[in-house]
Amino acid sequence: MDDGNRHPRHHHDPAADKPGYPEHPKHGRKAQALEGEAEPAQRGHDKHAGHSVAMFRNKFWLSLALTVPIVLWGHMLPRLTGFHAPTFPGSEWIAPAFGTVVFFYGGWVFLQGAARELRDRVPGMMTLIALAITVAFGFSVIVTLGYPGMPLWDELATLVTVMLLGHWIEMRSIFQAQGALKALARLLPSQAVRVRGDRLEEVAVDELRPSDTVLIRPGAKVPADGTVISGHSDVNEAMITGESRPVAKDAGDKVIAGTVNGGGSLRVDVTESGEQTALAGIMRTVEQAQASRSRAQALADRAAFFLTFVAVSAAVLTALVWIALDAEGAFVVERVVTVLVIACPHALGLAVPLVIAISTSLGASSGLLVRQRRGLEQARELDVVVFDKTGTLTLGEHRVVDMAVAGGLTRDEALRLAAGVERDSEHPLARAIVHSAEDQQLQVPEALEFASAAGEGVSARVEDRWLRMGGPNLLRALELSPPQTLRDAARRYADQGRSAIWLIEGQAALAVFAIADAVRPESREAVRRLHEAGIEVAMLTGDSQAVAQAVATELGIDTVFAEVLPQDKAEKIKQLQRRGKRVAMVGDGVNDAPALVTADVGVAIGAGTSVAVEAGDVVLVRSDPRDVPRIVTLSRATYRKMLQNLWWAAGYNIVAIPLAAGLFAAWGLLLVPAVGAVLMSASTVIVALNAQLLRRAPL
Repeated sequence: MDDGNRHPRHHHDPAADKPGYPEHPKHGRKAQALEGEAEPAQRGHDKHAGHSVAMFRNKFWLSLALTVPIVLWGHMLPRLTGFHAPTFPGSEWIAPAFGTVVFFYGGWVFLQGAARELRDRVPGMMTLIALAITVAFGFSVIVTLGYPGMPLWDELATLVTVMLLGHWIEMRSIFQAQGALKALARLLPSQAVRVRGDRLEEVAVDELRPSDTVLIRPGAKVPADGTVISGHSDVNEAMITGESRPVAKDAGDKVIAGTVNGGGSLRVDVTESGEQTALAGIMRTVEQAQASRSRAQALADRAAFFLTFVAVSAAVLTALVWIALDAEGAFVVERVVTVLVIACPHALGLAVPLVIAISTSLGASSGLLVRQRRGLEQARELDVVVFDKTGTLTLGEHRVVDMAVAGGLTRDEALRLAAGVERDSEHPLARAIVHSAEDQQLQVPEALEFASAAGEGVSARVEDRWLRMGGPNLLRALELSPPQTLRDAARRYADQGRSAIWLIEGQAALAVFAIADAVRPESREAVRRLHEAGIEVAMLTGDSQAVAQAVATELGIDTVFAEVLPQDKAEKIKQLQRRGKRVAMVGDGVNDAPALVTADVGVAIGAGTSVAVEAGDVVLVRSDPRDVPRIVTLSRATYRKMLQNLWWAAGYNIVAIPLAAGLFAAWGLLLVPAVGAVLMSASTVIVALNAQLLRRAPL
């Protein structure tokens, strides 16, 4: 694939002028916003507009601190355990005073959320929580002021505290998603060296304009897309293009912003800068894909609306029935409060967050970091797992991946001698041979009289044998004709896009080595386990069809997408999704970030770039592809446990609400608010204990 095809110029996109487009990392409004609280368009769930992780965290800890004395000096603990806290003048006001603070300080966020839901005519979980704590607070106030009955300060405080804990866990997932754009922005250097005649000046990157000339020193990052005017160097483009090897750059070749220059200096004519670079296009794709994720909350909102309808309807029906039966006012209020307390989502508030918290900690101890709970939830439904090749299925480092030998040598002996010849060379292919020998724990012999011939290879005396190592140019220089078996092997390696390096002694070719990005030893088992789970496996790469097909054949991969441009990777994921497939993407590079956030589940290799890690739903700490099927196992176990908890958290109301409403009062079965609160608390304990059983899931 030529450079022109691999690095097309990115023309100005009108969408870049719209609000919300990420500007320069040091000076843009978007980058500044990402350092603090997300902007309104980026906040995800509507019910959390204006909220932050720190807010829920602080409210939870203070509310928890106030809840402890409320329970100690309240009414529920003595009834349950017989324990009575020491009394002193004014101790009877601890629960009312602290409970009022918890209601207004901790519960205010739910009251505001309920007001928004009602204003938008979409009552949901916020409305139900606000209704429960408001009724409990109002009833407790009038009882404290003298109305006959049992105050509910204990229940009010614990309900608010548990809800704050659940929402704190949720907000951490929402706001972590913003990190991908910050990590992308950090790829660009803040300064660039601009050439003006014979003068060099250091300027901010956002001051660069098309037609400017910049000097890119060895080891520096490329500040803008452009065309090389003069100089020669190798540029590491792995994070942008997926190219597994540094790419040689000469006059006329294109370079991409954010890539890293090698050992040479380049003078580059800027063609695209700022918002028009390839990197900015990737940033735009990441932002758009993240924004679209929040729309998946419709199903959860409908479930919350149904729960609200059931709870409110049960309370209203209870009041109407008892009023029609001429019951006393105190009795009616007690029935309504008991119904609302017992139906309030105390256990429901923990049913899912607690399972997720346990599953994430369980995953972390196994090398799986869950960043987005939605990703973990959806992993159980996957149809296809798409792996990026370089650095994911492969090591991202070159090794000897195949060889053919002649002259009576064994494979180990040929590799050992070749490594001896290449031992003193710094060429990447030479290092690949040496590292391959070391990986197999072969003793690399010492080389004497080492010499290097430009364009032909190297030579050295190894164990009293004069040996040469080189590519096709060496064969032509020596006018050497290798044995047919070696020629066939070299031709096969070329067809697979692999580099062929020859080991020669005198006029005899002893071996030919295939050098390529080495497949991870764990990749084959990962593919096999995914197939056993009924999941298809695909591979996505910017490498040639021949290279990709060779890896796919070796691993048993079902589908190959080769020669894919960086900006087209997300489109390949969408193609699979349009066919009705639920897709996971596994990758480690910047060029994978849009595909990671577009996929139903994004899995980032932890040893990869910070951008891929930030964009992924799950991060593989060990960079082991075998952890991908373990994600599916964890997801399925988590889903089963969530279903069990949800059924119990809501299902016990099928029996408890009729009891609370007084349906069986004629037979002497009548729940008072305190007993209703005990049942509600018991359901929470059962949910918590059941969630702990998830720790036994085999991973």
